[in-house]
Amino acid sequence: MKIGILGSAVVGQALAKAFITEGHQVMVGTRNSSKEDLVQLSRQTGASIGSFEQTAAFGELLVLCTKGTGAHNALRLAKADNLLSKIIIDTTNPIASQPPDSGVLRFTTTLDWSLMEDLQKEFPQARFVKAFSSVGSTLMYQPRFKGVKPSMFICGDDANAKKTVGEILASFGWETEDMGAAASARAIEPLAMLWCLPGFLHNEWNHAFKLLKQS
Repeated sequence: MKIGILGSAVVGQALAKAFITEGHQVMVGTRNSSKEDLVQLSRQTGASIGSFEQTAAFGELLVLCTKGTGAHNALRLAKADNLLSKIIIDTTNPIASQPPDSGVLRFTTTLDWSLMEDLQKEFPQARFVKAFSSVGSTLMYQPRFKGVKPSMFICGDDANAKKTVGEILASFGWETEDMGAAASARAIEPLAMLWCLPGFLHNEWNHAFKLLKQS
């Protein structure tokens, strides 16, 4: 597929490399296409670099990789017409600008409303699927846990979109756990708080979640 990555920081670059490794064509959307790390990324991987609008027009499937506080604006810059009916993998979390409290991230949302629901409300014709929001960028592609596949929790209102994202996750080395409709992002987004706690408290960042089931 043609994959449009909306966001050019560490998460966007990590996923761009992953999609290219899996044989997809990739364009990375940014506000500053002359950044040295993006020039190197393009040189090393063959990824194209463009504006948010160009990237959204290019991508058959889009991946939103901005800060949570910049997610709405990035999609507005991408232009609503370029988002129509497209799957948007939403990796974002509603992290506030204030520092963590005893290692716990502060969020801009409540447990009654999620960032992804807010994005889906503003762009109702797009098909959002929450994924990659509860793990660090270094573990997003082919994570190694002694043969155990970690769980990636996803949600969204479109079943076919979730099926496509599940296939991508399988190729990336994950076991997909579908948690239901977009409202379930209210539970998935706070997993970022839990994932970050060992990092902030003990500088431990090499972990992922696993949903265990009795046979």
